Amino acid sequence: MTVSIIVPVLNEAPIITGFLRHLSELAPRAEIIVADGGSDDGSSELCRNFADSVVIAPTGRAKQMNAGARIANGAILWFVHADSRITWTSLAAIESALHDTRVVGGCFRLEIVPTRWIYRVRDVIGNFCVDWFRVALGDRGFFCRRDVFLRIGGYPEFPLLEDAEFYRKLKQCGEVRQLREKIQTSARRYERLGPVATVCFYGFIMTLYVMRVPLPFLEKIVRWYVVRASDPPSASTTARTGQTGRSIHLPHAPSAE
Repeated sequence: MTVSIIVPVLNEAPIITGFLRHLSELAPRAEIIVADGGSDDGSSELCRNFADSVVIAPTGRAKQMNAGARIANGAILWFVHADSRITWTSLAAIESALHDTRVVGGCFRLEIVPTRWIYRVRDVIGNFCVDWFRVALGDRGFFCRRDVFLRIGGYPEFPLLEDAEFYRKLKQCGEVRQLREKIQTSARRYERLGPVATVCFYGFIMTLYVMRVPLPFLEKIVRWYVVRASDPPSASTTARTGQTGRSIHLPHAPSAE
């Protein structure tokens, strides 16, 4: 089965070339597609020598991933964030899971780095919630069959929790599976906003989401928290939280990122 890895990018110049080299080394058989959401730091230019394709898309993670999926050639789509780390066995684990025709997609277990007790607690709770409540977020490296992705209309283009909504739609089409293999992700946004408070806050947000509290209400709460936690708000925070239709880029797990 051919696999296309889709990477949404927005102003990731400091890390993007190293990340794409990492993907090329550990998943050499996969097609790599970068979906740039209008970076102004040269990210898209840096990607051109390290990715099979670079597509410029409207800003917003859902829009970017949908744009990448539209040009993908693989029968399997794998969505990976630019601050993640995969392993040598990640690609084989996806292919093995999808050999079962009942499985339409899934995700990995998550491990946030660096090692801190609050992240290990978050990892355990998050992995449990995926298995028991079938709620997952995109930092877990979602994968799915391309035909199923098209059938459900791709990612809903929401500014918040588009990944959770996508996973919910995916599981309506068949079995979704959390693999035993782990994918690592950076704690950079947690560290900026405050690890303990942010873990607790987004645990609260995800509880409200599971209870089906309307997304516009959750979006208002999250925007308030990001601005408050970034006191005083920087220019980049204003861009993320202003009423521009952009995605709200938040810490990993539970999160809206």
